[in-house]
Amino acid sequence: MRFLIDQPVSPFLAVWLRSADGGGHDAVHVRERGLSRAADVELLSLARDEQRVIVTADLDFPRLLALGGHDGPGLVLFRAGNLSDLQMLTLLERVLSEVGAENLPRLAVVVDEKTIRITQLPIRRST
Repeated sequence: MRFLIDQPVSPFLAVWLRSADGGGHDAVHVRERGLSRAADVELLSLARDEQRVIVTADLDFPRLLALGGHDGPGLVLFRAGNLSDLQMLTLLERVLSEVGAENLPRLAVVVDEKTIRITQLPIRRST
């Protein structure tokens, strides 16, 4: 699986995802690409072009996906306030275990300390 780790998330998660313990995924943090200040729409486009799942704590991404009617990229959104590296890692491990990395490209997953909410992409606006 391919991941793009956004600026609000620790680069530690990209390192962990690339490790054997993290599954040996292709993961890159935006800092590694010199994109720390890139606009969210630019990161969405990059993730879509490279077929990467975005891992973020930025609330703009679900809105952009919904407004654009996009069927990707997949998204993992941390919704638990200020998190330590270890807390982020724990939440991501839960998502990978309970949702499965292979399903993430078609999903928007919102995770906090108690719940995992899953929405199939594209996000449909309710009427």
